[in-house]
Amino acid sequence: MREEQYEISGMHCAACSASVERVTRRLEGVERSDVNLTTGIMTICYDEAKVTPEQIIKKVEKAGFGAALRQKEEEKQEASAEQTDAEESALKRKKTELIVSGIFSAVLLYVSMGQMLPFGLPSLPVPEFVDMHAHGVNFAILQLLLAIPVLYCGRNFFIGGFKALFHGNPNMDSLVAIGSACSFAYSVVMTFLIDYDVHYVHNLYYESAAVVLTLVSLGKFMESRNMQKTKGAITALMRLSPDTAILALSGHEVPTKALKVGDLVLVKPGERVPVDGIVTEGESSVNEAMLTGESMPVEKHPGSEVIGGSVNQNGVLTVKVSRTGEDTTLSRIIRFVEDAQGKKAPIARVADKVAGIFVPVVMTIAALAAVPWAIAGQPLSFVLRVFTSVLVIACPCALGLATPTAIMVGTGLGAKHGILIRSGEILEITHSVDTVVLDKTGTVTEGKPAVTKLTAIGCKEEDLLRTAAAVEAVSAHPLAESICAYAKEKGLENLPKPETFENLSGRGLKATVEGQTVLAGNHRLLEEQGVDATPLVSQADALAAQGQTPMYFARNGVLLGLISVADPVKETSLTAIEKIKKSGIHTVLLTGDSRAAAEHIGSLVGVDEVIAEVLPEEKAGVVQKLQSEGRKVMMVGDGINDAPALTAATVGCAIGSGSDIAIESADIVLMRDDLMDVQRSLRLSGLTLRHIKQNLFWAFCYNTIGIPIAAGALYLFGGPLLSPMFAGAAMSLSSVCVVGNALRLGRAKL
Repeated sequence: MREEQYEISGMHCAACSASVERVTRRLEGVERSDVNLTTGIMTICYDEAKVTPEQIIKKVEKAGFGAALRQKEEEKQEASAEQTDAEESALKRKKTELIVSGIFSAVLLYVSMGQMLPFGLPSLPVPEFVDMHAHGVNFAILQLLLAIPVLYCGRNFFIGGFKALFHGNPNMDSLVAIGSACSFAYSVVMTFLIDYDVHYVHNLYYESAAVVLTLVSLGKFMESRNMQKTKGAITALMRLSPDTAILALSGHEVPTKALKVGDLVLVKPGERVPVDGIVTEGESSVNEAMLTGESMPVEKHPGSEVIGGSVNQNGVLTVKVSRTGEDTTLSRIIRFVEDAQGKKAPIARVADKVAGIFVPVVMTIAALAAVPWAIAGQPLSFVLRVFTSVLVIACPCALGLATPTAIMVGTGLGAKHGILIRSGEILEITHSVDTVVLDKTGTVTEGKPAVTKLTAIGCKEEDLLRTAAAVEAVSAHPLAESICAYAKEKGLENLPKPETFENLSGRGLKATVEGQTVLAGNHRLLEEQGVDATPLVSQADALAAQGQTPMYFARNGVLLGLISVADPVKETSLTAIEKIKKSGIHTVLLTGDSRAAAEHIGSLVGVDEVIAEVLPEEKAGVVQKLQSEGRKVMMVGDGINDAPALTAATVGCAIGSGSDIAIESADIVLMRDDLMDVQRSLRLSGLTLRHIKQNLFWAFCYNTIGIPIAAGALYLFGGPLLSPMFAGAAMSLSSVCVVGNALRLGRAKL
C-alpha cells in the first residue's frame, strides 16, 4: 500500500471535503482517504497495482474540485512565502469586494425598507421618483441595479455552488446560491408584473438576495482571516530557515539549500543558524525558543550541536554542517506538525459523516417546509421566504471546521512549547492516558554520571578532589570524566600530570603523581595493596545499594577518602511526577537496574510503582501487560532500547535529546529534556478535546434550533417569520464562532 498526500482546491465547506472522500473511497484499490478541510490536504492510502495518481486526480476533478500531488519538503518551504502572499492577496480582494457589497447592500436596504419600518417608526425619506407607491417600477429597477454589483461580488457562490450541484456534490455554496438566485429571480419577475398590478411592488426580495450574500461573505472573510492565524505555527516555523548562508572558508554567500554535509559556515551575531551542525570555533549564546520552547539562551562552544533556525545572539560561530534538507531538525518538526494537522481525530469522523449528507438533507427539508405552507394557502412570496431561509441558515461549515481548527491550533500550541504531536488522533487519545511508564536513565535521570558524594578522611576535600582528578585525567572511563568535570566545576585547574600510570582491570588505577603512589578504585584494589578501607566500607556499601558507584582513593598506603558517582535525577523530575500524579495518573518507573537502585530513585521522585531488572527487549512486554489490565499507557523514553515499548504503548513519548530510533517510534516528541512537558502534553490534549466538544456542541445546537425556526416553527404559534437576511447573519456567525473558539485555545497556558 502507498500513502500520498494531495492538495485539494475548490473546497468551501465540510460537504465539499466529504464529497472528495466519498468519490476517492469508491475507487478500487483505495484503502483509506481522509480530507482535512482546514489544510486542504487529502491523505490517501491505495494499492498501486489497482489505481494510479492520475486516476485519483481525474476522479477528484470529475467531482468538481482540483487536485495536485503535494510538494516535497524543500519545494514546500520555498513555496510557503509565495503561498502566504497569495493568501494575503486573496484576502485583500475579498475585503474589497466585501466593502463594495456592504455599501450597495446598505443603500439597497435603505431604499427597500426605509418606507416600511416596523414598530410605528417614521419612514425614511427617499427621492420622489423612486417612491414605491407613486413610481413602483422605478422603485423596483433601482433595487435591481443596486443588487447586481452585490451579486457580482458574490459570484463565487454561484460559480462554485451550481458547479458542485451539477456534479452531484452540493455544498454550502449551493445552498446560498439557490436561495439568493430564487429570491433574485422571483423579484425580477415581480418587477415586470408591477405594470399590471401595483401590489406586486410588495413582493420584491432584492434586498434579501443581496444582504444574504453580503453577510455570508462577511462570515467567510472573517473565517478566512482567522484560519490564517490557525496556520501561524507552520508559517512561523517555515520562515525560521534563512535563505542564504556564508561559507567560512571563502566568505561567499550561498543559498542554504546548496549546503552539503561537511561544509563550514559562518554564523554572525543576530543571524539564524542555516542548518543543523556542530560548532568548530567560537563561543556564543543561541536562542532555540521557537524550536524547543526553551526560553533561556543555550551556551554553545566547540563540540556543541546547533539547530538550524535558532538565533545566534552574541559571538561568531563557525559551524560544520551535519544535516541538510529534509533531515534537519527544523524540517522534521515542520513535517511532524503538518502530519498532525493533516490527520483526523476519531471524534472528527462523526461530524464528517453528518456533513457528508447534510446539504442534500437540508435541500429536502427546505422543500418539505415550503410545500405545506403553499398547500395551506400562503402566497408564493411567503413560501419563497421559508425556502430561502432554511437553505441559508443551514451551514455545514461549522460542523466541518469544529475539529480541524482545534487540532491545528492545538498542535501549533504544542510546537510553540517544544511538544511535537504526530497526529490528531494522538492529540485526542492522550487525554485518556491513566498510566505513565517512565524509563529511568536519560528520562528521569540526567543519563550521564556525575559526582554525588565526596568524603575525605586523611586530607581536605580539595586535596582529595585534586589528587583524584589528576589520576582520572588520563583515563577514558565515563566515571573518570565525571570526576574531572566536577573538579573543573570547583575551579581546580593546572592539575599535576601522572609520571606513571597503570590500569588494573576490574579494580581501578595505580599512578605516580608528584612522586607519590596514588590508588583509585574499588575495595578489592585497596585490599590487594594493603590499604585499610574499614572507616568508609559501610558508607560505600550504602551508596552502592542506592545504585551509585563509590571509588576509594589512597596515597602512599594511606586512605584519602571516597568519591561516589551516579546518574543524578533531573531537577524537574520530582515536580513533574507530582503534577502527573495529581492528575490521577498512575506512575511507573521502568529500568534494568537492580531493585535496590531502582527503589532508591523511585523514592526520590515519588513514583507509584517501580519495575526493576527488566532487560531492554522485555520493556515492550511490560507495557503490553499493563495494557492487558485495561490501562491506557503512555511510555516515556529516550534510548534505542525504548523504541519497541514506545511503539507498543497507547501513546509513545520520546525525549527530544534521545536516539533517532526512539523519536521515529514515538507519537509525541518532547524537544526539551524536561519531564514537565509530559504533564503539559496531557493538559494540551485535554484542552484541545474540550474545545472540539464545545465546537461540535454549538455547531449541532445551532442547526438543531435554526432550521425549525427558518421553516416557520415560531410563525405557527404567532411568532415572527425568519427573514433570509437574519438567517444569513446567523449562519456566518456560527462559523466565525467555531473558528474563534479554536483560536482561544492558542492563548491557553500549559
